[in-house]
Amino acid sequence: MNSKKYDVTIIGGGHNGLVAATYLAKAGKSVVILEANPEIGGATQSVQAFPGFDAHLSRYSYLVSLLPDKIVSDLGLSFTCISREVSSYTPYSDKGLYVSRKWDERTEDSFNELDPTGHEARAWQEFYGEIAQFAQKIAPTLLEPLMTRSELKSEINLPDVWDYLIENPIGEEIDKRFKSDLVKGVVLTDALIGTFASAYDLQANICFLYHLMGNGTGEWKVPVGGMGALVKELVRVATESGVEITVNSKVDSVISNQSGVTVGTTAGDLYESDYLLSNCAPQLLAELRGRSKPQSLDGSQIKINILLKRLPKLKSGIDPQLAFAGTFHANESFSQFEQTFIDAKSGVMPAKMPIEMYCHTLSDPSILGADLQAAGYQTLTLFGLHTPASLFDADNDAARDVALASALASINEYLAEPIEDVIAAIEVKTPLDIEKAIGLPRGNIFHKDLSMPFREDLSASSWGVETDDPHIFICGAGAIRGGGVSGIPGHNAAMAVLANN
Repeated sequence: MNSKKYDVTIIGGGHNGLVAATYLAKAGKSVVILEANPEIGGATQSVQAFPGFDAHLSRYSYLVSLLPDKIVSDLGLSFTCISREVSSYTPYSDKGLYVSRKWDERTEDSFNELDPTGHEARAWQEFYGEIAQFAQKIAPTLLEPLMTRSELKSEINLPDVWDYLIENPIGEEIDKRFKSDLVKGVVLTDALIGTFASAYDLQANICFLYHLMGNGTGEWKVPVGGMGALVKELVRVATESGVEITVNSKVDSVISNQSGVTVGTTAGDLYESDYLLSNCAPQLLAELRGRSKPQSLDGSQIKINILLKRLPKLKSGIDPQLAFAGTFHANESFSQFEQTFIDAKSGVMPAKMPIEMYCHTLSDPSILGADLQAAGYQTLTLFGLHTPASLFDADNDAARDVALASALASINEYLAEPIEDVIAAIEVKTPLDIEKAIGLPRGNIFHKDLSMPFREDLSASSWGVETDDPHIFICGAGAIRGGGVSGIPGHNAAMAVLANN
C-alpha cells in the first residue's frame, strides 16, 4: 500500500478536473488527478471509434459554447474553434427552413417561404434579440461567486425576459411568440437536449438557458481537431504546471475528518490531501462517501456516431453541404416533441425519433486521415431526443436496435436516398452504454438535473461547488453552473479552495 500527500486530490480527469487542477497548480498547490479509465478526457475525449478507419471522433461531446474565453486565456490554451455559417436546417415536406448564424437574405427568404405573412421571421428576430441581451449580461457572472436570485435579476435588468426564462415555463413563451409548429420546435430543441422534460416543465428552461448563454453569445463552435484537441491542451498546461495525473486509478473510498481527506483506490493506494475535488457525478461521490445517493432525471438521449462515404442527397434539393453544416433537425416540431415525451414516459420508443445532427468534417476535416478526406468521407454525429434510460432497462441491446431503426427512419423521411447506402461505419450509445463507459448516472450528460445559475435569497454565500463537508468540493458538471463542456465548475471549485487559504 502506497500513501501520498497532496494539497488537493481530484477524482476524474475530464476537462473540468484538468481546468481545476491547472488553476490550483498555478497558484502553488500540489495536485494529483485520479482517473479510473486508461485515457484522460472523460466525455471530451476523441477516439478512433471505427476499426480500420482513420477517423478520430468526439464520441460523447461535439461542440463548444460554454467554455469561457477567460479560461482559455488564463490557462494559455492553444485551442481553436470555428464558427459555423449555418446555424440550422430543418426539412419539412419537400422544403426546409434554413437559418444562418447571422440573419441574412437566405434566412429571410426561407422563413418567408414557410410563412409569407412575415410573422415568424419577425418573432424569431425579436425573441433571439432579447435572448442575446440576457446572455451578454449573465455570462460574466458565471466565473464569480453565485449571486442570489434577486441580485442576478437586478444585475441583468431585463424583467420580462427574466420572467419567461426563469419564472415561467419556456413552452408558454414559445406558444405566445410563434405560430408555426415547425418553428416552435426549432426553438424548443435547445431546451431538451439531454433533458427529459415537457416544454411546460421549468427543467426545460434551465437547459434552454445553458444552451444559449455561452460567452455571452450562445454560439456553438466546432473544435478544430475535435474535443480531443481540447483535452490534449488541458493535459499539456496541467502537467507543465506540475499537476500529477494517474490513470487506471479507480477510487473506491473517500474518508474525511477535521484534518483533511483520504482517498483510497481499488489498487490499494491512499491519497491524503487538505481538499478533495470531485469531477465525478454527485451520485458517485455520495456512494464513495457512504452517503445516500441524490436522485435525478434519467439521461434522455442516444448518441450515434456515423462515418459516411459521402453526404446523402435531400428531397428538398438543398446542397447537403449547407444542410449538414449546421444543426440538422428532423421530426422536431413542437407537437412531435410533446407527443414523444408523453410516449416515452409511458415506455414507448418513437417510431420516428426527434433527432438532430451535424457534420464536423464540413468545418474541420482534420479528424479524418488524408485518404478518407481525399475519398470524400464525412462524419455525422447525431442526438436522439426523448429516449430516457428507462426505455433501455429491460433489454439494452434490443432497445438499442429499435432506437437506431427509429433514428434512421427519421433521417430517411427527408432524404432522396436511404442513409444506409452511404454509411461506412456506425456506433450507437444508449444512456446505459454511456453510464457504463464514462460513469454518468443513467446516462445523464449533465450528471444530475441542471440548476439555475444563482442561489436563493438569504442562502449562504457560495461558488456553487460546495458540499456538506468543508474539505470536499464538486468540480464537475454536477455543480451549480455545471453541465456542458464549460470548464466553469472546474474554475469555480479552484477559486473556492483558494478562497479558504
